[in-house]
Amino acid sequence: MVNKTRKKIILVAGARPNFMKIAPIMKEMKKYPDRFQPIFVHTGQHYDNNMSEIFLHDLGLPEPDIYLGVGSGSHAVQTAKVMVEFEKVLEKEKPDLVIVVGDVNSTLACALVASKLGIKIAHVEAGLRSFDRTMPEEINRVLTDQISDILFTTCEDARNNLIREGIEEDKIYFVGNAMIESLIMASKKVQDSRILQKMGLKRKEYSLVTLHRPSNVDNRETFKEIFKTLHKIAEEIPVVFPAHPRTKKRMKEFNFPDDKYNNGFFITDPVGYFDFLSLEMNARFVLTDSGGVQEETTFFHVPCLTIRENTERPITVIQGTNVIVGTDPDKIFNESKAVINSNEKTGEIPKFWDDGVSWRIAEVVGKLI
Repeated sequence: MVNKTRKKIILVAGARPNFMKIAPIMKEMKKYPDRFQPIFVHTGQHYDNNMSEIFLHDLGLPEPDIYLGVGSGSHAVQTAKVMVEFEKVLEKEKPDLVIVVGDVNSTLACALVASKLGIKIAHVEAGLRSFDRTMPEEINRVLTDQISDILFTTCEDARNNLIREGIEEDKIYFVGNAMIESLIMASKKVQDSRILQKMGLKRKEYSLVTLHRPSNVDNRETFKEIFKTLHKIAEEIPVVFPAHPRTKKRMKEFNFPDDKYNNGFFITDPVGYFDFLSLEMNARFVLTDSGGVQEETTFFHVPCLTIRENTERPITVIQGTNVIVGTDPDKIFNESKAVINSNEKTGEIPKFWDDGVSWRIAEVVGKLI
């Protein structure tokens, strides 16, 4: 690290996936109090206790230095609320750098405000692309990358995407996957989790489901077909479904049965970070529409079936354990049945998906800011 002046760094998180990426960076920067003054800003995009406060506690993150409390709303309303409140923070704090992570509305909103005020921006997890502009997250990714000064990537294809979009190569730094570093940091506490015993589950004798994307849960017919397929899978192997708040809301609107336990189909509230990782690493396989879960299952060598037509994380398919099954009920069931019958995909852990990611990020920030 070359620059000797202590730098004020704002780290932004708004939703559950962000916390896992912020945690190791905060921890690393706090090792150098003479070099960095990290300030943790929580926008409040995820305001449910199980989706936010429990994760903060589990990850060892401190109470946010600044809480914006924006809550729910449409994409426009939520983004606008974050921008209005975050502008006040930047005008008061005058940081040297704003670090945003991932692809949620808070990511883009805070990057836009910083850019307008001439404050440098670093984007962690830059360059991921699904090439599907109907996904709100894809818009957030592309626009955030275009206005960022430092782009931290998790894999080589992310770098290629950025260069193809006209980003200068000297702005791009391949540092690896910060979320995987959080997972490694949590490994001891994950081993101590008793969630399997509490739920009466046996290792590798159940499947795990996560669903939250609007394309899957906001359309009644699409969600109905997926839901029916999950019940069909539950006839073959128990299905554990910690339901995202927006997913539970849709289930209620669509009058879907929400029995806590119904013929091998177990619906729960969201669980804490350690308990979820324990469920994930011990599952026979995972069905998901989450990008982060695709990465975690690759690290755990657990088969993953992604209920989407595409992924912004193709490395999990090329090198990892991920298979894209889309939303076709027959394909979802047949691929699930194949894994149950021990015909699963094996994979390897990509380069720099390790416990040195935050150190690499801090090194770059220390030299450039």
